[in-house]
Amino acid sequence: MLIGDVARRSGVSARMLRHYDALGLVRPTGRSGAGYREYSGEDIRRIFHIESLRSLGLSLRDVGRALDDPGFTPSALVDDLIRRTRERIAAETELLTRLRRIDAAEPAGWEDVLQIVALLHALGSKNAGSRQSAALASADEVPVPVEALVEAALSESDPNVAGALRWALARSGDDASALLAEGLRAPAAEVRARAVRSIAELPDDRATELLRDALTDPDVVVRRPAALALGARGVPDAIPALIDMVVEGTNDVDAADALSRLAGRPGAADPIAAGLVDRLARSSADPSARLRLTQALADIPGATASRALADLSHDDDRAVALTATYILGIRDTR
Repeated sequence: MLIGDVARRSGVSARMLRHYDALGLVRPTGRSGAGYREYSGEDIRRIFHIESLRSLGLSLRDVGRALDDPGFTPSALVDDLIRRTRERIAAETELLTRLRRIDAAEPAGWEDVLQIVALLHALGSKNAGSRQSAALASADEVPVPVEALVEAALSESDPNVAGALRWALARSGDDASALLAEGLRAPAAEVRARAVRSIAELPDDRATELLRDALTDPDVVVRRPAALALGARGVPDAIPALIDMVVEGTNDVDAADALSRLAGRPGAADPIAAGLVDRLARSSADPSARLRLTQALADIPGATASRALADLSHDDDRAVALTATYILGIRDTR
């Protein structure tokens, strides 16, 4: 079969077949009466083998080795192909994401495109100052797309940069709640905690509902910031978690302040005081926890808190008794 016929039947161009011949991959084994090269059935089978291996991403050099080297094993090469393919997919996915974000920002011209690209690069910088500057610049005339801000906020470990990103998200003007909600489902607890801290900066009702959901998270590093944020919003659902924080001694001052704010709501003071008293009874073996609970009663108004402090002023633990007595004196002065 002559080269033109092979090209038509195999789908491989005559130019490529000549290239294969020059490389020694497929050399026609016969000659026509007029001196033209002729491909045998075995030659054509080899062409199809070459095309099959090329479809896997093998170079022509590797194809030649695979077909002609008896000691050549495919396992290492296939592993390398898998690695390179994954890298290529990751690079293409990153490019697609960048393009979508540029499109979402609706740039008016190429200057806007260049500015957005520069900000996106800065958000991914290894330098914390560059990342922070990009976050702060996102409120300018050409903003960073909210998807990029959310991704950066969920991965940022530097507290200053994280604060700037949360500020930018709160000012983004977009509904970041839905995107941050995905962060609450992340496998890593720290990522979920970052999502909570970002959601806490958003004023909408959807953010409040997401914070309520975070109270049921299995990890305390997620529940704690959710409880503090809900306490600042005056949501009573946070009361049990805030009392837990007082007992545990983690952010206990902030938790006590949140309980004090919640106690200012109508009808909330006595239930909060009752919750603190109940934990006092259950924490009898931990003097430091009992002292923190006593201190937390200081700014809880109402008769329940006052009676509890009066009882605690006679407590067997001297530190608790003195603290309760001091608090009662301040309450009497008020």
